[in-house]
Amino acid sequence: MTVVPLTHFAVQDTDQAGWAPVHEVAGRLGTMGMALVSGLTTRAQVLAFAERLMDVVPHRDSDPDGLTTLRNVGPRAHQPGFAGLGAGELLPHTERSSIPQPPRLMLLVCQQPAAYGGAVLLSDGQSIHAHLAEHAPDALEAMLRPGTAFYGDGGGHASQIFTMSPDGRVTLRLRQDALAQFSPLVQPFLPDLRRAITAAQRRLLLKAGEGYVIDNHRFLHAREAFDGDRVCLRALGVPTLPMCDGFTTSASRRTR
Repeated sequence: MTVVPLTHFAVQDTDQAGWAPVHEVAGRLGTMGMALVSGLTTRAQVLAFAERLMDVVPHRDSDPDGLTTLRNVGPRAHQPGFAGLGAGELLPHTERSSIPQPPRLMLLVCQQPAAYGGAVLLSDGQSIHAHLAEHAPDALEAMLRPGTAFYGDGGGHASQIFTMSPDGRVTLRLRQDALAQFSPLVQPFLPDLRRAITAAQRRLLLKAGEGYVIDNHRFLHAREAFDGDRVCLRALGVPTLPMCDGFTTSASRRTR
């Protein structure tokens, strides 16, 4: 696991139309699938930046402005699907895996760090895919088979961990809590997947006003357990600028 130094796009608080970092962040998302941001110290700044980057999509737990306040809410967080509102470990996942079309982008900004712990863990699906292709090709083949995963309760969504489009681009969809079920074809290979995720993981220690934007069809995110009143704001949505879906693989690049 790598501790990533926070080299990010500084977002300026301004009433002017510019917000130049929005285009730079969008460019980074298109190539790397992730960008780090800083300078978003208030809720108004977070919302304004999110609305320039995406059409914000309300979530079950979002507030009236569309942002979700992430903090420890106590016993409710022990219910399936509510771990993000607790203080415990949050396993690597993509957001809203149980709906047919998960939001493409996720912005998360720290407003108040934890007294202890709470680091963010990010894993690039392109690196995970490459690790499996090299070290566990049978696992990768199983995870590409349609209908081998089901995410959510009775009204959830049947899918698979990796999906490849006709043009060879790959998207990722995963959750690892009580609302995830996997086919017997995939179950034996889950340890291979966890090893690949760990090998790709990068650890971020966010200060107030710092955060990240990820392509939710490419990156997994997770959180270490924490103590104290950690507060983060999250936005989910559809990008306002064009982006190719998913990522390329070494095999797809060779065929071009």
